[in-house]
Amino acid sequence: MSSASPTLRDWLALAALPGLGPARLAPLLQRWREPESLAWPQGWLAALPATLAQPLRLWLDHPARSPLEGAVAAALAWQAESPRHHLLHPAHSDWPTLLDQLPDPPLVLWAKGDLSALAPPAIAVVGTRKPTREGRDNAADFARELIARGFGVVSGMALGIDGIAQHTALQAGGATVGVLGCGVDVIYPPRHAGLYRDLLAGRGLLLSEHPADTVAHPRFFPRRNRLITGLARGVLVVEAAEKSGSLVSARLGLEQGREVFALPGSIHNPQASGCLRLIQRGEAALVRDIDDLLAELGHWSPIPADDALETAPSVAAPTPLESAGPAAGPNAGVLAQLSDTPTPIDVLVAACGESVATLQLALLELELEGRVAQTAGGWVRRRA
Repeated sequence: MSSASPTLRDWLALAALPGLGPARLAPLLQRWREPESLAWPQGWLAALPATLAQPLRLWLDHPARSPLEGAVAAALAWQAESPRHHLLHPAHSDWPTLLDQLPDPPLVLWAKGDLSALAPPAIAVVGTRKPTREGRDNAADFARELIARGFGVVSGMALGIDGIAQHTALQAGGATVGVLGCGVDVIYPPRHAGLYRDLLAGRGLLLSEHPADTVAHPRFFPRRNRLITGLARGVLVVEAAEKSGSLVSARLGLEQGREVFALPGSIHNPQASGCLRLIQRGEAALVRDIDDLLAELGHWSPIPADDALETAPSVAAPTPLESAGPAAGPNAGVLAQLSDTPTPIDVLVAACGESVATLQLALLELELEGRVAQTAGGWVRRRA
């Protein structure tokens, strides 16, 4: 009981604690990411309410007597079944750090397939389950172009736009991540058995918050949607009715600070009404083609189609701003990482080695001083 950070077994035990929901988990994860602020296990035990600390302490002291051990052992046995079975947690080297920005991040992700699918920056492609022919063509065209430009596609494996985009991404030799409202060993919807097999045979990865054999349930899908948008740099809504789960994804994307895009459509097409409403309200940028979308994501360098399958897009190198004045003060390190090219918060996290919360406070202070500004795509350094 003296290690400073949880092991995989520890993360699994935490995930198995009944009642450790997002409201209690998020502040604990935030504190854990700050050095020395929440050491394992003493800090966690002290921070948890007694109803959670007691079963965790029993598991730490006497695993065999704890009801948590069954869930831990089952998860580890599943991972050992195949080299393509993975259990991701916040300390894992392949953990998608964009999820750390969520107000209700997951604790453990069951992953099945190719972990390299998490490497390229991704766009979430979502839309109706009953697309028009134009919607189907648009979903395929955008997915194909995203792959050609070095992006990945993330979606929910649903019928319609989701499945079309992911199928096309695989056909183009690209990376795609399917986030499920069930376990990764469950094929849902059943009609997507072929897509499920193709995804695992190609550059695809299945992700879920739930143990591998968990059957689909309606209450899982709204929470699944926050992971789809949370994994992406932007959210593209291809076709959506006025009352659509895709609009929920668009709202989640906005709340998470993601860029949201929508394709315009005919005012006579009910499947375009949701997209038109997003555009009308200023909640989504109108895009006609891939260049419109990339213009909004200008901080990512486009990659020639011939190289897209080998290299992920890189963040543009900072341009020195000699007129901006020297970086000084407690936030000098953060300021030094910024230029007139927008820099996303997750890039700053990696560059500065600070937590999201610490960086957000530093950026707020710099913004109040008039030294930085937030723009579409990230933070920029203002000229004096």
